[in-house]
Amino acid sequence: MHNESHHGDRIGWLRAAVLGANDGLISTSSLVVGVASADPSRTAVLIAAVAGLVGGALSMAAGEYVSVSSQADTERADLGRERGELAASPEAERAELAGIYEARGLSRELAVEVADQLMVKDALGAHARDELGIHEITRARPIQAAMASAVCFAAGAAPPALLAALLPERALALGVTGVSLALLLVLGGVAARLGGASVARGALRVAFWGAVAMGCTAAVGHLFGSIR
Repeated sequence: MHNESHHGDRIGWLRAAVLGANDGLISTSSLVVGVASADPSRTAVLIAAVAGLVGGALSMAAGEYVSVSSQADTERADLGRERGELAASPEAERAELAGIYEARGLSRELAVEVADQLMVKDALGAHARDELGIHEITRARPIQAAMASAVCFAAGAAPPALLAALLPERALALGVTGVSLALLLVLGGVAARLGGASVARGALRVAFWGAVAMGCTAAVGHLFGSIR
């Protein structure tokens, strides 16, 4: 047996999960650092952290659902149109499919034979894959994307929220920054590993932008804290 492992079947949930976790960790950490830089009061920081977690998770879920639903609507419309064309002009659709295979390098005779066999087995599936570029593993799944984004955002936002509740008030900004950067390195590396990319590049890329975000919000917090 020749077993192969590919990463394409993870695209649907991996993108939403990585985006949700990164956004949860970076945005909530930045929010905590910014508020703590202006007012290290535990109550103020904790309220900001919890509000950021809840509001961000719901916002991510809504945004993913709307976005992926639009993609799903487009896919359904294209498939419906293709279904109608297959019913109205099957010979023209067969010729179109054969032309696609011929353009990819098959001989004319073989392209026609392949198109004939695929049209008999699953005409709509063949046209969806080879004409429209719609594949089962990358089909839009709005509910899955929304749930993955919300759960992963909350998971990413949980560490800075917990630190806001546990760390000494004067150490909040520095502690949250250090722990968040370490978690971003791990998260970026894991996501890169799952996606088959460079672990070091993925980890550094995420941590860099997290550092930029926390640095900017800390500067804003110091600015407004100094003019209160």
